[in-house]
Amino acid sequence: MLTQELEMKRRLLQECIRMLNMQMKAAKEAMDDAQESANEHQGAMEDKFESFREACQIQRDMYARQLDELITTMSVLKRINATKSNHDVSLGAVVHTELQNYFIGVSLGEIKVEGTSYYAISGMSPLFKAMAGKSAGEYFTFRDKSYKILEVF
Repeated sequence: MLTQELEMKRRLLQECIRMLNMQMKAAKEAMDDAQESANEHQGAMEDKFESFREACQIQRDMYARQLDELITTMSVLKRINATKSNHDVSLGAVVHTELQNYFIGVSLGEIKVEGTSYYAISGMSPLFKAMAGKSAGEYFTFRDKSYKILEVF
């Protein structure tokens, strides 16, 4: 059973990395496109050209910040050891509750693996803080709902 659990954790981690890589690629392409637009645009009037160029630079900077955040997020994922079983809710844990399943790492929303839904949540999220340190059989409350932890690995 433990090897199946670790395999599930490995697949969840791989899926999170794949999703982040796609987001990073999209941010990099958008940043490059905005820079290219700023460099190539030939406006009829100089004032319009400068304001368009400034708008492109602002957009490029926004995508650059997004890319930086995604790189930082990826570094959190890289610290997760998928070959280690967690006994309590902490970074890298897979948590099954009566209501939902969670993967503690970074916030990426719903992930489906083998037809089962997991919610990738950050170690900084209020939900994680409500369940942190708990183990199988314990309860936690979040937004006036009580959750029973069925399994942690």
